[in-house]
Amino acid sequence: MPLATLTSKGQLTIPKEIRDSLNLHSGDKIEIVVTGKMEAVIKPVSKKVDDLFCKLHKPTRKPLSTTDINKAIANKIKDKFT
Repeated sequence: MPLATLTSKGQLTIPKEIRDSLNLHSGDKIEIVVTGKMEAVIKPVSKKVDDLFCKLHKPTRKPLSTTDINKAIANKIKDKFT
């Protein structure tokens, strides 16, 4: 079982075996979730453009013109600051 040691600065090096199995690389983000059983679950955060492609597309949604989009943004800003 791979072990990791917490440094005095609170840093942790994830063992290579674990990094390889989770396909983690330098600069990748991870989420650490603490369970009710005092356990920590490490989850890689993978938000790449390719992962999100077409997620916002809704075929039933009517397309908006640039003018309509600009009006909606202006109204939102006006509502927020007035």
